Amino acid sequence: MLKQRVITALVLLAIFLPALFHPSFVPFAAVTLVFMAAGAWEWGRLNGLGAGASLALGALCLALCGLAWGDGWLQRPLPWLWVLGGGAWVLGGAWLLRVGVAGWPRVPRLVRVAGGVLALWLAWLAVAQARVAGVNFLLSVLTLVWTADICAYFAGRAFGLRFTRAKLAPGISPGKSWEGVWGGMAGVLALALAWVAGDAHWQAAVPSLYTHLARQGWWLLAIGAVFMAAMSVVGDLVESLIKRSAGVKDSSGLLPGHGGVLDRIDALLPTLPLAMMLTHF
Repeated sequence: MLKQRVITALVLLAIFLPALFHPSFVPFAAVTLVFMAAGAWEWGRLNGLGAGASLALGALCLALCGLAWGDGWLQRPLPWLWVLGGGAWVLGGAWLLRVGVAGWPRVPRLVRVAGGVLALWLAWLAVAQARVAGVNFLLSVLTLVWTADICAYFAGRAFGLRFTRAKLAPGISPGKSWEGVWGGMAGVLALALAWVAGDAHWQAAVPSLYTHLARQGWWLLAIGAVFMAAMSVVGDLVESLIKRSAGVKDSSGLLPGHGGVLDRIDALLPTLPLAMMLTHF
């Protein structure tokens, strides 16, 4: 299993790094578009669609992203789209975590399927626009999610249930604790402060997400970092809820040793559009 994980990770890095650092945003937008389409295929399977219908859903996601790209949306300010998408994630995520695993099947399948495709489309649009803005900005958003996840893991292992008697969401993801969430938030705050200092020291031509927030006030940087870390947890828990409802461990086996595409990007689905929203406002 470890060997598989390492090989898959190396292959993904070999694909993503050249695309990420290419002078043009086009290779990165194209690679992530393919991955979002694969995520839509997984989404169809998780919601009980057959093989053909799931492939059609992947093609639909690909077409929606392609239409937005062709119409120039990647270079166009879309502040109200980010507000609507971010608001939907905050309210919808809170509702889903409240109703739990049992509540998911009660949502009409058409709503579930359409909502998933729209979430993937919005995330692709956000990540592509972030790359258009600059590599420094995009990396600041991506590393936020990775830092929150890593710090939450180690904080949960070290301090889980020492300060609270209840787990975070035992019916959805029994391994997660409140201590892990707090550790993730602390890690993101430290990352944000370090990144702002780095932007200032190296006079970054493209400011990071954190510098955008710090320019409006340190209080907004702190609130924004904590909020984004919390929403990364929401994205993770929502996908766990859906997989538990479907009775599967991974969204697919597309990435050997890592599960599926949705397993790798679940925390990014809400944080990407929310990062764009915070930057524009």
